Amino acid sequence: MRVVVTGGAGFLGSHLVARLLAEGHDALAFDDLSTGVAGNLPRGARLLVGDVRDAALVARALEGADLLLHFAAAVGPGLVARDPSGTWSRNVEGAARVLEAAAERGLRLVVASTSEVYGPSAEGVLYEERPSELLTSARRDVYALSKGAGEAYALALARTRLLPVTIARCFNVVGPRQSERYGMVLARFAAAARAGRPLSVYGDGLQRRCFLHVEDAVEAVLLLARAPASEGLVVNVGSDEEVTILDLARRVLAASGSAGGLEHVPFERIYGEGFVDPRRRRPDLGRLRSLTGWQPTRSLDEAIQAVLAEGVRAAV
Repeated sequence: MRVVVTGGAGFLGSHLVARLLAEGHDALAFDDLSTGVAGNLPRGARLLVGDVRDAALVARALEGADLLLHFAAAVGPGLVARDPSGTWSRNVEGAARVLEAAAERGLRLVVASTSEVYGPSAEGVLYEERPSELLTSARRDVYALSKGAGEAYALALARTRLLPVTIARCFNVVGPRQSERYGMVLARFAAAARAGRPLSVYGDGLQRRCFLHVEDAVEAVLLLARAPASEGLVVNVGSDEEVTILDLARRVLAASGSAGGLEHVPFERIYGEGFVDPRRRRPDLGRLRSLTGWQPTRSLDEAIQAVLAEGVRAAV
């Protein structure tokens, strides 16, 4: 197949491109390189540099495509906190251009979304049909609202124009090539451990999350792309192994041998007032498993080792 991956030079996108090439497909990475890096792409990958808000360029990218994986977005709590209006523009206008172009062609696509759409007060085990609890006035929620708007437009096109779209709602995907610059917690911890600095744990660190190795996320996304029964649905993609952020930090310290220790930092010092962090968030994965038979094959400790090893290679 000829597959287009928007955001293909980014973290998850570049892993998708690598997997597609390994399977013998023709993969085109379409990325503006605002947060993606051309060096993330494997040999043999094609790169089209441009903005997904450019309708003419999107049309050019999709010429002859068989499958579209839309993973371009403004991501990361740090970036969102610094540029909320830019986050909205990239995520909403960019998704609209991509979805409209796909609808004109009847193109099969998977759209990446986020667990953030459930809202900061949504806690516990989260099902796809759970109502969102977002607030337009909340500082953190601009990212979630922008991704929710993309979901809503995708599902509207699925109903009105029979767009064959699946929404992959991702929970805390981690692994090599994820940058600490945008606030991603494992990447941030690993960078601090390698440098011998204290690992900054925001709040009390007792927030519970489920982290999924990027290679398992890639497998889930591609299985969904090949599952016609997933069309028109939102599907959680994540792990159901819970860990506290404090325990994650301790596991990074143990795996790295770092003597930097831990420090607790108030959320307000990093993101300003009004930034809410849910205490517990775990995806229900029943829909993903019933549609695809997917099961994760890599542990969180493997993800930690892979992220730490990547930093060692980069430093050599």
